[in-house]
Formats: sequence, structure tokens, C-alpha cells
Amino acid sequence: MKTYDLVGIGNAVVDVISQSDDAFLDNMGIEKGIMQLIEQDQAELLYGAMENRVQTPGGSVANTIAGAGALGLQTAFIGRVKDDGLGRFYAKAMTDLGIDFVNDPVADGEAPTSRSMIFVSPDGERSMNTYLGISTGLSSADVPKEVTGNAKLMFLEGYLFDHDAGKSAFREAARATRAAGGKAGIAISDPFCVDRHRADFLSLIEHDLDFVIGNEAEIQSLFQNDHLDDALMLTAGICPLVVCTRSGDGVSIMEGTSRTDVPVDKITPVDATGAGDQFAAGFLYGMATGRDLETCARMGNVCAREVIGHIGPRPEVSVADLMKAEGLL
Repeated sequence: MKTYDLVGIGNAVVDVISQSDDAFLDNMGIEKGIMQLIEQDQAELLYGAMENRVQTPGGSVANTIAGAGALGLQTAFIGRVKDDGLGRFYAKAMTDLGIDFVNDPVADGEAPTSRSMIFVSPDGERSMNTYLGISTGLSSADVPKEVTGNAKLMFLEGYLFDHDAGKSAFREAARATRAAGGKAGIAISDPFCVDRHRADFLSLIEHDLDFVIGNEAEIQSLFQNDHLDDALMLTAGICPLVVCTRSGDGVSIMEGTSRTDVPVDKITPVDATGAGDQFAAGFLYGMATGRDLETCARMGNVCAREVIGHIGPRPEVSVADLMKAEGLL
């Protein structure tokens, strides 16, 4: 039976990118420079209007899995796509990257494959229009125990916690991984996810998880505490490992009552999209290969620095080479 260094569960979203001018955005009722959720009819309208489309497999945890896989980990991704053009593209693209895409496209899916239509203006602004589609319907039926029970690390995407079926799937996946001796953790994803489900979020972290990764706003949202030091201590009281990214202020790690702060070199980002996803890729690579926590954070920082240096949420050069240059590999 195959074993994995890292398995992720998250939204399977196709990123569809196109160039556009401001007149097009106005015409289509797109608010420039923000991410907005849209319904199926608007998604189909915008997709049909895009010229010279560039499609890539996306989703927050999927991006993390891809980054970790590029560093050499044995990886798998659990997510839902429909058996349509975009769904087949997504499944093949992940497989082509060497990631085991666990779920076959759903033939009788209740909604089309999820997609985020990203319009890039001449000034570099990215206007994102996301249709959540079939991916949010993930349930325990989509999470095979022969995968979750054979993972060294299990990584969950907080966005999917918005749905009751997702909550159950997360608990079962985490318990299967831990029962087999692995560790399970979550990317908090968004403070608003926590606001909507705080009690369930905290219960999952306390009873079923070994680590949490989030930014300052996300960590503070867990206990509604505006003081980061207090929020870190409170979270560390219910979870063995807490990792907090702080943009240019570095990374703070709590393991029990022990705190480690790891600085970063401040740079001006070209595009901050994917910074947290790729930090997690480097950090989890370090965990899976037995590095100490400071080294894990430094690896995460290398990955984040690479991805904010260009447009797009995944690395464009060998991050392993960058790590070697810093003496991390």
C-alpha cells in the first residue's frame, strides 16, 4: 500500500487568467483589484468572454501540495472536480506534476468544476471572480482511509470548514492519519471562516490536530484577541504546534510554552498571491524530512520569497536550488 509524506484536502479550483482593460471590467460589472464570489451563470458568462485564457490548477492547499511535491515529497491531493472540461484538465494537470489526485472527476456532479477567473489589467491589478462550484461539496465519501491512514502529514484547508460535510470529513481524515502515527494540521485560510464557526474550529484544533498554520489576523481571530502574543499563547494551550506568519516581521512559532521567532529579509512583493501557500509548502517539507522548527520556518521563508517575486501562486524556479544556496539542503 502506498504511503505519502504529505496529503492535502482542499478546494480544487482552476485558475483561469486573461488580460483585460478597464473598459472590459466596467462592461462586465467586475470590481477591479478585489476577489469576489460569483454564481454559476456569471461564471459561465465571464469564462466565455475571456480571450487567450491561461489555465492552471489552483486552490490554496493544492498550491501547497504542489510546492512540497516539487521539493521531492510523495504527495496526494483530495478534492472534488466534475467530469467536465475543466475538471478533466485539473485532474490531469495535478497528476502531471507527480501528485496523486485521489478523486476521479464526478460524472453526475451537482455543479460544474470550481474556477477563479482572474483578469489582469495593464497596470498589473488582478481582479478575481471565484465560482466555488463542486469543490465545496466534499464529504467523508471523498476521503479514502487508505490515503489518510497512510500519510505522514495531513494538511487541511480552512475554507472547506464552512460546510458541515467538510467538518466531518476533516475530523475523520485527521483521526485516520493520527491513528496511524502521522500528524494532522490546518491552514486557517481566513479569519472570516473562524468567525462563522469559531466553536467548531477550536474543537477541531484542540481534539484532532497537531499543528496550525496561519497569519497574524487568522491566529488572533481564534480567540478574538488583538494582542498577538496573547493569541499565540492561547492557541498553543490547545495545540502542540502553532506557526504564525507575520509578513515582513518574520515567523513566530509556539511549541508548548517555547517560542521561536525567525526573521525574514523584507522585500517589496510583485504579487503576494500564494505567499502563505508556499510558506506552508516549505515548512511542511521541513517537518516531513525531520528538520528542526527554525529550519522549517527558514525553508518556508525561501518558498514565500520566491513566489512573491513574480505573478502567480506557484514557484517559477527551483526552490531546492534556492535552499541549497542558503545552506538549508
